[in-house]
Amino acid sequence: MKLLVVGSGGREHAIAKKLLESPNVEQVFVAPGNDGMTLDGLFLVNIGISEHSSLIDFAKEHQIAWTFVGPDDALAAGIVDEFNQAGLKAFGPSKLAAELEWSKDFAKQIMVKYGIPTAAFGTFADFEEAKAYIEEQGAPIVVKADGLALGKGVVVAETVEEAVEAAREMLLDNRFGDAGARVVIEEFLEGEEFSLFAFANGDQYYIMPTAQDHKRAYDGDKGPNTGGMGAYAPVPHLPQSLVDKAVATIVEPVLKGMIAEGRPYLGILYCGLIVTAEGPKVIEFNARFGDPETQIILPRLRSDFAQNITDILNKQTPDIQWQEDGVTLGVVVASNGYPLDYDKGVALPAKTDGAITTYYAGAKFDENGKALLSNGGRVYMLVTTADTVSAAQDNIYTELAKQDTQGLFYRKDIGSKAVKS
Repeated sequence: MKLLVVGSGGREHAIAKKLLESPNVEQVFVAPGNDGMTLDGLFLVNIGISEHSSLIDFAKEHQIAWTFVGPDDALAAGIVDEFNQAGLKAFGPSKLAAELEWSKDFAKQIMVKYGIPTAAFGTFADFEEAKAYIEEQGAPIVVKADGLALGKGVVVAETVEEAVEAAREMLLDNRFGDAGARVVIEEFLEGEEFSLFAFANGDQYYIMPTAQDHKRAYDGDKGPNTGGMGAYAPVPHLPQSLVDKAVATIVEPVLKGMIAEGRPYLGILYCGLIVTAEGPKVIEFNARFGDPETQIILPRLRSDFAQNITDILNKQTPDIQWQEDGVTLGVVVASNGYPLDYDKGVALPAKTDGAITTYYAGAKFDENGKALLSNGGRVYMLVTTADTVSAAQDNIYTELAKQDTQGLFYRKDIGSKAVKS
């Protein structure tokens, strides 16, 4: 069969590469993709993620069995609904179900209604009301744009003044456009964060290995928030009892709640969680795979990914099998200046093969179609699996030390929390 993946980043590279491993898959197309993906035998389609009708036409013309939708903004725009209306299968939540991600206030209301543990909060469209709430609650406190803001609409404010300024930028200065027309202001939760993903269809779900993302740009969790600078899976120091509690108190009730709301959930459910003294609580839900977690979770999948998704779409029980031993770790290499202004056109090192995999997020061939150049904030990611976190770190950082990363940067402490614990 032929498959289509919508998106262009490292997440979509990992998804498409894994799908192509299936003996039942003849071709995998990625729209629009990036040039680095072609090195793994993937076919690029020059159609943007917002061009739904063109994507539908392509899927029909090329007899695509089903489409895997990667990015949050495509899901929020209702791409799955449009594919379904055209008689095509797509793996991802409907626009109504994806509101779990594209409205933080909606997600909070669902959590309150169905008793899902999360931080105390208030939602505001008026700056003066938001300011009064912040001053009443004190700091540290978290200010979030209600809508999608490319992973950058969250400010963890250490002072009241910083929180008020964040609310001002979102509500009055229109920093995030419509996404910041409302803000959710949350209690600051202390604890270790981790990611919990599940394949879902209605009230059926299949849990993936735990993962831990590193959001801050620089070593020691310093600097601005990014889309993610590296990750590892599973998180070895999280007990299974904690994961079981998260499934029972978060995954199950949210899926049942979405059914009760008339918004049954199909696709990847991401739970961004924090370990508190009262147990795991939700920081946020995403309606799709995370990036860079996808790149370190999918290599651990030992079953046929394409068949697993086919079974879930057909409401059949998939035979999902994960690698039980070792740890998979990945480090993102980004353009200098990311997540703010950054340069493009930096020559990239050769693609790694063997024990270390390269996933491309922002890469483009030069005008001769030969050399790969940087073409985004996050450029590529190196991923490996080893017996321990320390061994995986050694493998990745030894390889990165050999590469010419002038004009690029990466964190040198991905996975260190696991090593210290």
